[in-house]
Amino acid sequence: LRTTSRRILSTASSQTRRAASSQAFKQSEQEARRFLPLMAAATVGAFGLLAVNTIEENEKSAVQCLFRSSTQAKEVEDKFSTYWPRNIMILFGPPGAGKGTHGPKIEDLLGIPQLSTGDMLRAAVAAKSEVGLKAAAVMKAGGLVSDDIVIGIIRDRIKEPDCKFGFILDGFPRTLVQAQELDKMLAEEGACVTKVVELQVPDGVLEERICGRWIHKKSGRSYHVKYAPPKTMKKDGEGNPIPESMKDDETGEALMQRPDDTASALVKRLAGYHGETVPILDHYKPNGVVAEVNANQGMDGVWGEVLGSLKRGGGK
Repeated sequence: LRTTSRRILSTASSQTRRAASSQAFKQSEQEARRFLPLMAAATVGAFGLLAVNTIEENEKSAVQCLFRSSTQAKEVEDKFSTYWPRNIMILFGPPGAGKGTHGPKIEDLLGIPQLSTGDMLRAAVAAKSEVGLKAAAVMKAGGLVSDDIVIGIIRDRIKEPDCKFGFILDGFPRTLVQAQELDKMLAEEGACVTKVVELQVPDGVLEERICGRWIHKKSGRSYHVKYAPPKTMKKDGEGNPIPESMKDDETGEALMQRPDDTASALVKRLAGYHGETVPILDHYKPNGVVAEVNANQGMDGVWGEVLGSLKRGGGK
């Protein structure tokens, strides 16, 4: 009987301990669940901060982490630039279509430079390269720089290291002959134009965009009488801005309009653009590389279409 009693007491004691242990476990579990979101948030925050600091402080370490060493990263980069075709783009769009807005975003996205013929020409002249000296002589004589000289300037520029993965041409080619000459030059290295993006905006919309533009000459800051007016702007009785009231927000200095940002000048510019661009687009369309982007919408919508056009098979 005593043995049986001990067993009963022992069993009861074990059950009591298990119950207490179970209760304690449940309480601990509940506490853990209560604090888990806080712990998770703190952990994510810590790792996020660590990641940001790591990227900002030492990009080289990040590259080494991905490729084990900077040497391996360099080898992959060299292989890509040697054996894969370059991404060679042409960005078209009438004045005011948004090339200046979206071109730099494409640069950042793809890591390739946007090349303006005007900038390249000025750089070649300043560097006194062989082709730059030829261009300088022509301009000094008041002549127009020939296609051969422009092609030569582009040929020299795209040999620079920042173009090894590709580049974006802005403002060239302007004629079908220039496009054909560009193709011939690229073919010498086994390359070709891989994407042509045209930003499309109705002419009527462009007139409003262009004719409403005012700029601060020293800084290049741009204003618009409708979309981004300066704080000082005042209008006359007909709703037109009073020129004397157009001042830069930061310096208070006078703003100006470009001579060709007028309705009469725009008509000629648009006629020239459409007449020159259509044959170039027709030239590249059979290659399946032309993409048309509706640039007559909000900036986010335009950028979304640009992104879609850059993907493989993104042409229309």
